[in-house]
Amino acid sequence: MPLPKIAVVILNWNGKKFLQQFLPSVLSSTYPNYEVIVADNGSSDDSIPFMEQTYPAVSLTRFDHNLGFAKGYNKALIQVEADYYVLLNSDVEVQPGWLEPMARLLEDDPSIAACQPKLLSFHDKKLFEYAGAAGGWMDKYGYPFAKGRVFDTCEEDHGQYDEPEPVFWASGAALFIRARVFHEMRGFDEYFFAHQEEIDLCWRIQLAGYKIYSCPASVVYHLGGGTLPRGNSRKTYLNFRNNMIMLSKNLPLSRKIWILPFRVLLDLVSAAKGLLSGDGGYFIAVIRARLAFVKWWLLDKKKSVFPVSKKGVLYGISDKNIAWQYFVKKKKTFPEIVGKTK
Repeated sequence: MPLPKIAVVILNWNGKKFLQQFLPSVLSSTYPNYEVIVADNGSSDDSIPFMEQTYPAVSLTRFDHNLGFAKGYNKALIQVEADYYVLLNSDVEVQPGWLEPMARLLEDDPSIAACQPKLLSFHDKKLFEYAGAAGGWMDKYGYPFAKGRVFDTCEEDHGQYDEPEPVFWASGAALFIRARVFHEMRGFDEYFFAHQEEIDLCWRIQLAGYKIYSCPASVVYHLGGGTLPRGNSRKTYLNFRNNMIMLSKNLPLSRKIWILPFRVLLDLVSAAKGLLSGDGGYFIAVIRARLAFVKWWLLDKKKSVFPVSKKGVLYGISDKNIAWQYFVKKKKTFPEIVGKTK
């Protein structure tokens, strides 16, 4: 049997310096049946001339303006024929054999729709990286965290998460997914633009009866913050807005009616804390996100992709409030909060 085809698709926006630095590692991958595609999201730097002159054999898809992560990938992937997609940030360094473990994991278990490699920090390769670490989880109030990363605390990698396990979400920085399932789910919710669209997609995938997994046998190194650094007001706004939209879309009514009001309260406390600490930009971003959620609820819900009707099993949800555990009880790591997962 021929090996399944893998398409590694890099969505680029003004990332010429990242393509220069990290694309060579991707092109050194040892998997026999893969291709690399760069989808340019309306870059205004020299990304396109650089690709055309330096890597003329690499497929290049162009958009005339920035469509965001969600719509950019949706439009790019509809043009790509492959068995598996890898959605890879431009600021990720990979190892030559990074594709094989993920392909093997999904080939061996048809119930797994997507997975992620172990994400370590490019700047400190002993540390897990913020954007997904060893696999994403969520607490019962909708706050995302990861094995190896809770809020801003990133653990050292000592092999503590080296077993493949079901998780709630796989990082959009290096998302390995069945092409058929991606399209079955109608891709990302384009209303999100960027941030947490991969969590929403993974939630919908699980509701459809599939699983999301970590695949720590594959290791990549993520620079992080290449487009919008942590703490950026635009990023804060999108994260808070999109998280509430995601909860509203995917939670059952019995939980939605109390979790959404409670989250509004928690987020307002967070905004007030930011204001009192002198971060007015954070305060304004959270308030704008709350207002934008109301606008979405009243006017724009029809623009979002909603879950399928099936009810699958959800993995990777903690029954604790990680904000309380982290900030009040001072539990800073995944094992302290969640304990053993097997």
